[in-house]
Amino acid sequence: MNLNIALLAGDGIGPEVIDQAVKVCDAVANKFDHNIKWIPALTGAAAIDAVGDPYPPETHKICQDADAVLFGAIGHPRFDNDPSAKVRPEQGLLKMRQELGLFANVRPTFTFPSLVDKSPLKRERIEGTDLVFLRELTGGIYFGKRGREDNGETAYDTCTYTRKEVQRLAKKGFELAMRRNKKLCCVDKANVLESSRLWRETVQAMEKDYPEVTVSYEFVDAVAMRLVQWPNTYDVLITENLFGDILTDEASVISGSMGLMPSASVGEKVSLYEPIHGSYPQAAGKNIANPMATILSAAMMFDDLGLTEEATAIRDAVNQALEKGVVTEDLADKGTAHGTKEVGDWLAAQI
Repeated sequence: MNLNIALLAGDGIGPEVIDQAVKVCDAVANKFDHNIKWIPALTGAAAIDAVGDPYPPETHKICQDADAVLFGAIGHPRFDNDPSAKVRPEQGLLKMRQELGLFANVRPTFTFPSLVDKSPLKRERIEGTDLVFLRELTGGIYFGKRGREDNGETAYDTCTYTRKEVQRLAKKGFELAMRRNKKLCCVDKANVLESSRLWRETVQAMEKDYPEVTVSYEFVDAVAMRLVQWPNTYDVLITENLFGDILTDEASVISGSMGLMPSASVGEKVSLYEPIHGSYPQAAGKNIANPMATILSAAMMFDDLGLTEEATAIRDAVNQALEKGVVTEDLADKGTAHGTKEVGDWLAAQI
């Protein structure tokens, strides 16, 4: 198969972990007789520095025309520490999601048998955890009206959703639940927020179309609590943009490291695959970043392209690396850490 993959390395550790994902994907392509054409494009702070735009039109065209997008990370401290900055790297991420129609962020959370004791949570609470969050990506407070009043003394951000936006994400959630354990949890704050009441009534109206799925409705604060108590009771969870942003980062610690968790942002035409971690600028250039989340995101990409054997080869190699201790410093015992590049080389050679 011939594949055209847009390659958005981004900022911080993004280029380093992307390099390892490319290395592993090329090993897969060689093993299974595929041809991957990688098409690099600028985004984030790197794009601002080069052309003044965190998601330039040229990058959008490359992503539109690709079979999939493999993405590193966005963000730089010089923007984080400047509240007056007019252009920010994160604006590129929001623009990319909106213009590509990436409406559903799919974030699996699972445990690795060889790493279950690396988690800050007790083994008996997390063993067997295998859940998936579907976070709505193109609506809500991140895209609502915002501004300042009273000479800048009052600020507001508006959370707005349409029924169509909720239905689109919930449909994905129901379909995913049907392929898994037929359990769906709608996460909201319907006791306070009108937008959450729209979410709840919309999902309730869809239940009749999926009679085999058991649906529960939970407030976001309760889910935040249960995620660290009994995460293995959840299967598929759907929620709005802000709630999903927070809860998926909370869930990521269950595995033992943010550097292990992949994700996909699904659109109508093209989908994007990225690690859930940020740009971690403190580690940039030091060869210490964990590339496995990016590599496992590439496995999700192969899955969605219908290449399940290729995806399995990547996951098997990652599991073997974890069992043998071929890991970066976030997972290694003292004095046994491997570098970012060394982990990528080992995985590619294993495949």
